[in-house]
Amino acid sequence: MWNREIYNILFAALVFCSCNSTQKISSKYYDENEKTLNNIEQSFKTLYRQKPFSLEFTDRSFNFVSMEIMTDSLKYIYEFGINETRLKDTLLKYSLNEKGISDIITQMRSIHCTWINNLDYYVDEQKNSLIFISMRPVGLSKPFTNKKYYIITYFSQPQYFNSEGKLLVKKQRNKIRKINGEIFWRINDKVCYTIAARFR
Repeated sequence: MWNREIYNILFAALVFCSCNSTQKISSKYYDENEKTLNNIEQSFKTLYRQKPFSLEFTDRSFNFVSMEIMTDSLKYIYEFGINETRLKDTLLKYSLNEKGISDIITQMRSIHCTWINNLDYYVDEQKNSLIFISMRPVGLSKPFTNKKYYIITYFSQPQYFNSEGKLLVKKQRNKIRKINGEIFWRINDKVCYTIAARFR
């Protein structure tokens, strides 16, 4: 019985330390890259309003980027080497801002950002949107081998959080809101993060 109690105490301490360690690493990553992340989010939001698209790096060396371009009736998916001329040609073909998107790709690559996209959702029958940015920071891969992606969400309006910093459902303030099955933690009123096994 005594051994069992010791085991439970040690296990609880390990879980507590792991959670604190995750939050410290995540907060540090955001703090170190805040300016670049915010620039990516703002640029993407502006360009997405002109024509919906998403970007994803498909290799670990960040030399190939996949792009989804949404039209009124179809979604087109392309993959390019970042220096290929057909990337520019495709952006011009769909009347996308070539310089703006190239700048986003460069900034994403500089902080090892894997993916960026917009998600529409509804609260009280009102349409809202958020922007997902995911990356695989080196500092997170070893301690959390099954949780490899750092995902940041940028909401368009302030959110509710509990005393532990977990994202809450608006109407039911004590109910945790999960996005894609993941719990998100507060960075500020409009920005939160999670560590996940998938980048989207």
